[in-house]
Amino acid sequence: MGADRRTKGEGLYLRPLGLVPRSGAVEGFVPLAGGPLGFAACEVILRAGPRTIGREILPVAALDETLRARDPALAEAAGVRLERLGRARSPLAGLPMDRPQVMGVVNVTPDSFSDGGDRFDPGRAVAGGLEMLAAGAALLDVGGESTRPGAEPVPRCEELRRVVPVVRGLADQGAVVSIDTRHARVMAEALDAGAAVINDVTALAGDPESLGLAARAGVPVVLMHMQGEPRSMQDGPAYDDAALDVFDSLAARVAACEAAGIDRARIVVDPGIGFGKTVRHNLEILEQLAIYHGLGCALLLGVSRKGFIARVSGDVPPKARLPGSLAAALAGLERGVQLLRVHDVAETVQAVAVWCAIASVRPEVARTALS
Repeated sequence: MGADRRTKGEGLYLRPLGLVPRSGAVEGFVPLAGGPLGFAACEVILRAGPRTIGREILPVAALDETLRARDPALAEAAGVRLERLGRARSPLAGLPMDRPQVMGVVNVTPDSFSDGGDRFDPGRAVAGGLEMLAAGAALLDVGGESTRPGAEPVPRCEELRRVVPVVRGLADQGAVVSIDTRHARVMAEALDAGAAVINDVTALAGDPESLGLAARAGVPVVLMHMQGEPRSMQDGPAYDDAALDVFDSLAARVAACEAAGIDRARIVVDPGIGFGKTVRHNLEILEQLAIYHGLGCALLLGVSRKGFIARVSGDVPPKARLPGSLAAALAGLERGVQLLRVHDVAETVQAVAVWCAIASVRPEVARTALS
């Protein structure tokens, strides 16, 4: 690893490696975000601008001493990252983040990529959301504007007409509701109707009034990464390093939220699989998901029925992508994701339950030496 970094640790990243069920038996073991997994080693990555200048795997126990011998600023930056990696996440709208939670997708649209029209009628949308709750969803994400590749914007009045009755109907039944919108007016009226979370594909950057509104509302916010905007985001997306570029973009949005008065404890980050990314970009981000815990926020993953599944497994329509969706979701759990945004709730809840049961097993450790 190069020792020429002279910017007080700027451009340093820690990627937890060897994530295993929590145990206090290993020296230097760090519980990941207060959840069921932890790690005792990490990859230290340094960048100078867009250029990666070093990658090295180090034990957590040796991290501070090794980096301090090279540059105290690096050790200090690593200490901040390590603290954020290990910090327990605050509850999201009352939902604990020390175990995975499932968010059900309620699209009130005629043109969403996988279920457009299925719940366009408000009554059907509410009924479908209640079915998701019964199947084990912890919260429901209601959206009235498709953000699929090539999608055209929806007028605010139409988006409001679609989502407000559904948000109210679900919230009145006791559901924790997230409003999926990039428009401040829709956020405000959905919150008035009972929504408890804001989920914005523009990370609160798409509407100049969004940041202030979210800060005043005091609710949790989901900041998603998207390169470009829905109509053109798949027209040649490019990155120097997809996983790290997305990290930097999300870090900037988290900083903007904090400057606006939104505490990091109520911020959730989403790397935005499929939003301005090629198949290769998506796969790189998924493989390195654990790095995003270094932002000190809960991590949401939305891979359900996404196009990259068909690209790598065969050209199947969205509703036939459940096996691939589950595989990608479980890969996310193996990297510490707290929230899974899904269309197929019952199947995902079952998969999560089995994964959690396996992760909770504490094997007996022999106390005698190997002969």
